[in-house]
Amino acid sequence: MKKSLIAMAAGMGSRFGGLKQAAKFGKSQKTMLDFALEDALEAGFGEFVFVIRRDIEKIFRESVSGKYENLADVRYVFQDESGQPLPAGRSKPWGTGHAVLACADEISGPFLAVNADDYYGKSVYAPAANFLDSPDPRRYALAGYRLKNTLSKNGGVSRGICETDENLRLASIRECAGLRERTAADGTKFVEAEDGEKFSGDEFASLNFWAFPKEFMERLGTDFEKFLSVNSKSEKAEFYLPKAVDGAVAEKFAEAVVMPTDERWQGVTYRADAEEVEKFLESEGRI
Repeated sequence: MKKSLIAMAAGMGSRFGGLKQAAKFGKSQKTMLDFALEDALEAGFGEFVFVIRRDIEKIFRESVSGKYENLADVRYVFQDESGQPLPAGRSKPWGTGHAVLACADEISGPFLAVNADDYYGKSVYAPAANFLDSPDPRRYALAGYRLKNTLSKNGGVSRGICETDENLRLASIRECAGLRERTAADGTKFVEAEDGEKFSGDEFASLNFWAFPKEFMERLGTDFEKFLSVNSKSEKAEFYLPKAVDGAVAEKFAEAVVMPTDERWQGVTYRADAEEVEKFLESEGRI
């Protein structure tokens, strides 16, 4: 049974100020997605589906994906051409849930869904592969990062904050925006969201590293239809993958388990992040 990796690479990169999916690091000139694909190949993933926009296809193939076309079963999905046309005034696709759903006809079995512009760390891929070796139609998994290990020094970030039970089953996940590290008067570090909510930093956070059975696509399609029934003319509403999982868990349609990791996230949310990311990747021996 072939395991697939879906790489969501159709984002606009507005805060980065360019096509961050093609940003390269070090003498090896690797992109963020290169690390995910290398680690996924090592863990046994044999099918890659890249979700991109039609306007970035040429540069994406040249900079990132082309080199893997002889190493795995590589497919491309154009999110901006999937489903009904976007409403007037809207320039970006419908979000991460829609990105995954657009791949429904391109995967042959259980799959991993990741962001193309995030560094997740080598150690998270093997547990995900093991989880997918025995797929259950009503069981999902996500890599749970410690919130303090997922922040940028150059501005606020959005994260899915997870609540779990004692067995690491997901109870809920909610999106929090503008998360930054702060220092209290006594020198204690904490994390604060843009609405003022405070976190210790040890909470589990989702970075869109999800493992799903193929059957999840049917549930996702039903949820997307409900979303469009309300938001089909919206210029800004997004169909988020974590929210779809949260709904399935809340309705007891499925359960999701957190695979805890102490890996440190790296990403280029802001252009100023690039230098820090390069230093980290050098220290890890990745570039």
